[in-house]
Amino acid sequence: MSHGRWHRRIGAISGALSLLAVIPCFAQTNLTIATVHDRDLIRLQRLTGAFAAHNPGVTVKWVTLGENLLRQRVMADIAAKAGQFDILTIGTSEVPIWAKQDRLVALDKFGPGYDAADLLPNIRDAVSVEGKLYAAPFYGESSMVMYRTDLFRKAGLTMRESPTWDFVIRAARKLTDKAAGIYGICLRGEAGWDENMAFITAMANSFGARWFDERWQPQFDSPKWKKTLTIYIDLMRQAGPPGASSNGFNENLALFSAGKCGMWIDATVAASIITNPGYSKIADKVGFAFAPNTGLGKNANWLSGWNLAIPVSSKKVDEAERFIAWATSRDYTALVASKEGWVNVPPGTRASLYQNAEYLKAAPFAKVTLASIAAADPNHPTVKPVPYVGVQYVEIPEFQGIGTAVGQQFSAALAGTTTIDGALAAAQSATEREMKRAGYIK
Repeated sequence: MSHGRWHRRIGAISGALSLLAVIPCFAQTNLTIATVHDRDLIRLQRLTGAFAAHNPGVTVKWVTLGENLLRQRVMADIAAKAGQFDILTIGTSEVPIWAKQDRLVALDKFGPGYDAADLLPNIRDAVSVEGKLYAAPFYGESSMVMYRTDLFRKAGLTMRESPTWDFVIRAARKLTDKAAGIYGICLRGEAGWDENMAFITAMANSFGARWFDERWQPQFDSPKWKKTLTIYIDLMRQAGPPGASSNGFNENLALFSAGKCGMWIDATVAASIITNPGYSKIADKVGFAFAPNTGLGKNANWLSGWNLAIPVSSKKVDEAERFIAWATSRDYTALVASKEGWVNVPPGTRASLYQNAEYLKAAPFAKVTLASIAAADPNHPTVKPVPYVGVQYVEIPEFQGIGTAVGQQFSAALAGTTTIDGALAAAQSATEREMKRAGYIK
């Protein structure tokens, strides 16, 4: 090779190297997120491109599952510290339990721009331990009465802002026209600690019942539990739809949106769906009220939501935290509003949303939602004192198994395959057995 050609080759190589030096290099990171098949979270998946545009080194992979399967997969991953997921979509009840077991990463690096102080106090406290966030709320919810204003007018009924159970029961019977396919009320009947037991536990709170007394003794043999379950089952048989023991949130959402239910008591997050003309046939005929009470000081409303958390087994904590900060930020809320309207933004997490005039104008349910969330008190969920935290659940690791077992008994009673007394006795026995096994009682 000639001396001149040698210098030209060296010059070309040097130029290429200098060009590489000025091109940004991104280490590729793949985030795997376990999530639930939920309208708001499916929307988040669709909009993830906005995050990717500002984080070109991060690829997001979603594993979307039904609620029960999601909880099973996430619990198995958490227990084994398997590291299959970098971000978990988890319910409010799991956060403090898993945080205290050192299974979740504390989210304390969001920075001042995230403005954690803007999170609604009840929602923030529910996913915090000793003042630290261990999950970021994606949306928060309570429960409320959703009702057909046209059917109420036709029946000569006026819904109060805070109705009693007596009124709800009378109204449900009056609204029922089974020949026309109209049922006075739709309530959860599908077995599950976070399905029928979420509703029935909140209802029981309003009747003065409780899961356990101060010494962790189960209370299903009490008169208040018998009254609660009897009223629930009688009401569903007289004014509920057929096959109610198989109906959960999604089934009742479909029934109400199709105009089949006069009332529906369920999660506040459903409000934006049933008022959406693209989904609901009765979108312009819906009113909202607080969950019912019996005058004892507790409404039958709960406190819950879906949250994003990082398991300690993740090796991509920084990127996962960056994604969670974006997905639960005011910027994400504004992005949803710009794409799909203010009525469709994730509700129930930030105080600033409920000070936004555009949102308040678009969401006729906003004030009832906010007041219902504020009224739910996980630290004092019942009329009488209890040793546990949680409104529609008991914040102990054993509750999911116990709650599901009790839910199966109550669903069977609604279906007529066991009696009310039989269901309560079985619930009492099963709960006592598990609480003894776990060491709460002797």
